[in-house]
Amino acid sequence: MSGKLRLAEGEAARTACARAVLRTGVDEETGEVLSPMVLAQRVGWCADLVAGMVAALIGAHWNSVDVGVLASGVDAGGRRLPSNAWMALRRLGWTVAPSGGVRVNDRVVRMAQEQAGRALRSVKWRADVTAGILAAWPDDPRKRTPAEWDQVRASIPGGQHLPSNVIKGRTRQAVTFAKTNGRLPVDVFELEGIPRIGRMLLLAACDRQQASIERCDADLGSALLRLQLPTRPDPQTYRDWTWVECPISLPSTVPAAAVLHLPTLRLTDGTVRADMAYTHVVPKARATGHTVALGVDWGLNTLLSAGALRLGKDGRITALGAGGQFRAAGVLAKQHRLRRLSERLHAKAEQYARLLGGCPDEQLRAKQEVLAGEIRHVSARRQNLNTALAWAAARWTVDQAIAARASVIYLEDLRSMEAKGMGHSLNTRLSQQVRGKISDRMRHLAAEHGIAVVTVPARNTSKHCPQCLTPLQHRKAPDQPTVAGWKWAICPDQSCRWQGDRDHGAWRRIAARGLTHQGKTVTDKTSGAMVIRTVVDELEAAAVVTPSSHASRRDRSKTSPTRPHTSRPAPRRRRAPSPTRPHGQAGKRPEGHAPTDRRLPRAAHRHQSVNTISTPTTTGHRPRGAALGAGFHLHAHATPPQWETIPETPSDTGSLS
Repeated sequence: MSGKLRLAEGEAARTACARAVLRTGVDEETGEVLSPMVLAQRVGWCADLVAGMVAALIGAHWNSVDVGVLASGVDAGGRRLPSNAWMALRRLGWTVAPSGGVRVNDRVVRMAQEQAGRALRSVKWRADVTAGILAAWPDDPRKRTPAEWDQVRASIPGGQHLPSNVIKGRTRQAVTFAKTNGRLPVDVFELEGIPRIGRMLLLAACDRQQASIERCDADLGSALLRLQLPTRPDPQTYRDWTWVECPISLPSTVPAAAVLHLPTLRLTDGTVRADMAYTHVVPKARATGHTVALGVDWGLNTLLSAGALRLGKDGRITALGAGGQFRAAGVLAKQHRLRRLSERLHAKAEQYARLLGGCPDEQLRAKQEVLAGEIRHVSARRQNLNTALAWAAARWTVDQAIAARASVIYLEDLRSMEAKGMGHSLNTRLSQQVRGKISDRMRHLAAEHGIAVVTVPARNTSKHCPQCLTPLQHRKAPDQPTVAGWKWAICPDQSCRWQGDRDHGAWRRIAARGLTHQGKTVTDKTSGAMVIRTVVDELEAAAVVTPSSHASRRDRSKTSPTRPHTSRPAPRRRRAPSPTRPHGQAGKRPEGHAPTDRRLPRAAHRHQSVNTISTPTTTGHRPRGAALGAGFHLHAHATPPQWETIPETPSDTGSLS
């Protein structure tokens, strides 16, 4: 389906992607209904033909000269290359054809050229980074001097704002190559080698002679995909290709007025999955002109801390409420256990590989295959857990912004943060955070509501007081002001004396810095994300939060003895069955449960509100810092947004509140 959206003032067109599954198909020539297994087989035959041509194209042009020509954007005649990769490759004369007398139409060749062109274009950035690092190779690769850091950044195009962890990662990769081969690599093409070719069909490179998609008029929640698929793995004539109709149930995230595009088909564990691209109208996000902003601070056990600030007409910044937290200590502990299990499995697999290197052993090889399957299973569990955590954290953050009527989310930039000097376990946990996934999903969900997500420098956000910018004193707890720690922050300035949770002070500093520096917001050319790159001293001096002058309406001073509380609280459910009564037409309410010795689930902590979901406890791991029986994955607890009205969320991840 093709078409253009009509945009009004303040609106923008946004292209997003949703996952769908092709469960069946109908062969138009024979009328045969294809089962999921047969459909996956025929899609796999076409994907194998495309993958073979992609491998031939990449293998022939996997060098710095050809990649440089493609990335230059102009052909030999000085004409500008088309943006479509398959058209650019044809302009340069990089053609390919299937081998073995196989007959495919020109649209299948387009898909191969599109996939190969995207891979060759994407390697250009890595080639420039690797070339700059090799040109400015330091005396000690483990630790660069400040002068060597300036030199390597100057040798990389756009290296001034490149995160240091990217440079260090490429440096470690080159050091590993040098240890194995006794020399440094020539370029990234020798360092990485030819990439693995994925089995996919980029239908976006085709026209209606190969594939088409239309939304069903009777049911806007479904669409019909028509495409040509081979009837045998090596089609010899065009008669071996037939049209197949595949109905698709669209996810609820696809709006009814959205324009559908041809999807990308992927084969995963014998299932055909479709990446459904669509374009719809959303409110346009602004880079400047914000008066209410949500500041977000990263943490470890408290994964996210967030709160809103308001910029008044007089330039004063005030806080809107006390903020909230998204605690995921239990989820991160589970992630840490899976990581350690994966490390042990990989170590055992390496030992099996060493033993098999000397002499073949069928029994040991069978054990190795079983172990490889277990490694894949653990990797899938880790990926699913990280994905679920990222969606939940992003949904919570965007809900907080919507409830506070914020038009921007300011997020501290921790891409260059290195976990070191805090112990092996803590360093590893900090390195395994899913901050990148959370940021990407946060931008995805915020774009639906026209909320901008801007990253700001993280320097000194937890060090200085949000109200006077004085360096803070960090203590263990508010009731232990003389014990050194990191959780509780106290301002030593006698005229300020602000104190509070370290993370709550950080989100105030982040939001205030973003509001005062919003005129410095730029769009990153590589990622398209909004960023504030540097901090200006004059603007930073104005990034202070004015304390609220509203006094409490109620005097909460203690004037009488504390009322005694019973040591036996009321039960959370009925402890005895209800009396037996005759059944009526209207039925009756469920019976109570007989008393048992099983302990009822408790809340995460004593301050937990009634919004948290509770489920029965089970035997097994009990993470420190979180209680079983409440919240996401039984291990996460979040502050619910203060809604005025519950908004409609088109995202399939739902709302945590």
